[in-house]
Amino acid sequence: MRNYAGLALLAGVCALNGFFLDALPAWRQAVFAGLAVAAYLYGRRVPVARGWLVQAVVAAPGLGYCAVDFSIGLGAILSQTVFVVLPWLAGRFRRQQAALIVAGRDRVAQLEQEQALIAERVALRERAAIAADMHDSLGHDLALIALQAGALELSTDLTEPNRAAAQRLRAAAVAATDRLRGTVAVLRDGTAPSAPHDEPVVVLVQRAIDAGMAVELHLPNDGEPLPPLLDRAIYRVVQESLTNSARHSPGAPVTVTLEQTSARATVTIANPLRDNITRHPSRGGGGSPARPDRKDAGDGSGLDGLRARARLAGGTMTAGVEGAMFVVRARFPTATT
Repeated sequence: MRNYAGLALLAGVCALNGFFLDALPAWRQAVFAGLAVAAYLYGRRVPVARGWLVQAVVAAPGLGYCAVDFSIGLGAILSQTVFVVLPWLAGRFRRQQAALIVAGRDRVAQLEQEQALIAERVALRERAAIAADMHDSLGHDLALIALQAGALELSTDLTEPNRAAAQRLRAAAVAATDRLRGTVAVLRDGTAPSAPHDEPVVVLVQRAIDAGMAVELHLPNDGEPLPPLLDRAIYRVVQESLTNSARHSPGAPVTVTLEQTSARATVTIANPLRDNITRHPSRGGGGSPARPDRKDAGDGSGLDGLRARARLAGGTMTAGVEGAMFVVRARFPTATT
C-alpha cells in the first residue's frame, strides 16, 4: 500500500498544481520540476504493480473538471502526464532494464558454473578410465612380480637371506597391488576409503631398510601424538623423499629426523649428493655409472604435491641443496589455537 500511496501523492500534488495554469507563479513552476525528479526516482527505485491504475484514479477529478472548464481541467491532466506519468515511466523502464542486466549476468554465471560442472564430470570420467587402464596394466605387472618372487622364494638353491629378501619382495608386491586396487576404487566411485592408511613412519623406514636402503631414523624421545592430518602429511614427506633418494641416488645413506616441540613439528630428510656418495656393494651401488646430480630435484611433480599437502596442513616444505647434502625439510604447526 505504501508504494501506491507515494505514487498517488505525487500524481495528486501535480494535478492540483496544474489547475489555473494561466496564472502560474514561479514557485509553482519549481514544484513541477521537483515533482518530475521525484517521479523519476520513484519509478526507478520503487516497484508498483498497477501504477497506471493509480494515475488514472488521480486524473479522474481533472477529467471531470473538463465539463466545467475544459481548458483548466485539460491543463491539470496534461501537467500530471508530463511531470509525473512520463518521468515515472522513464524511471520504471530504467529499473526494469537494470533488473534484466542483473538477471543476464546471473544467467551467464549460472551457465559458466554448469559448464564447469560438466567439464569436471568429463574429467572424472576420463580419470576413471585412466584408473581402469592403470589397474589393468600395473596390476598385471605387480601380479607377475609377486608370482616370480613366490617362485624364487621356493627355489632350493637360495640362501636363507636371499629367500627372506624374495619373501619381502612378494609381500611388497601384494601390498602394492592392494593399495592400487583401493586407489582405483576411490577414483572410480569418488568415495573415500573406509579404512585410512595409518602405517607409522617407523614401519615405512623399516621397509626401506629391508629393501636395501641405508636409512637412519631419529625420533623425539617424548613427542606427543600428532593430529591425523599432520601425521599423514609427515608420512607422505618421508615416503616421497625416500622414493626420490632411491631413484636418483641409489646407495646414498639417508637420514630422517623428526623434531617436535609444543608449537612446531619439523621433519628433515637428507642424503649426500652423488659426488659425495661412497659406494657399498651391499647397497646395490657398486659398479653402476654415476649420474649427475639433479639440481632441479626440488621442482618435481611429487614434491609439488607434497608442498600442496603441507599447505593444507598449515605448514611449509622446502627442497634443495644445502652444502654437500640434498635436504627436504617440512615444518608444521602443532599448537592449537
